[in-house]
Amino acid sequence: MLGAGTTYVTNHAMERSRNRYQLLTRWDDKKIDAYANYVDAVKAKIAMAVRLYEFREGLRQEERTERELRDDLADASLTWGRSFERVMLLGGDDAIEAGHELNVVLAEIEWQATGKIAGSLEEWRQRHRGAFRVINAFHETARADLGIQGRVTGEKHPERDLLLPSARRDGDAS
Repeated sequence: MLGAGTTYVTNHAMERSRNRYQLLTRWDDKKIDAYANYVDAVKAKIAMAVRLYEFREGLRQEERTERELRDDLADASLTWGRSFERVMLLGGDDAIEAGHELNVVLAEIEWQATGKIAGSLEEWRQRHRGAFRVINAFHETARADLGIQGRVTGEKHPERDLLLPSARRDGDAS
């Protein structure tokens, strides 16, 4: 009787532990997807803002009209908003806060691209540098939330600058 009771308690404890592990793993998979989709959506929104900004500033020739580029940016914004909602639902506190910080920088990029705020080309580049620093901070907090070892910044991964064609780097910096 004692042996049977001990076996039952042990099996029950092992089953609960296994179920808890499976639940954690399932949520980690969903978190990874949420974090990855959010970063993809942020970068897509930045890419659409770049196209619009460069068109408006005469830095890029486009077959599309400004209205079409604005519509593309609006579509990217909808995808970004939905992806951040998933981060809000599944993310850890620090990852959510890092996402909010990234959203502020992203809004400034969109505002300058659409002309809601003025700024020079150098200010535009500084906003992008800031965005990619905050994206890296988001990566760091997401990795910590998921228990992933290592860092995306630091001595082994020094900060990198924007990749710019030399004609632009050496040209107009206003």
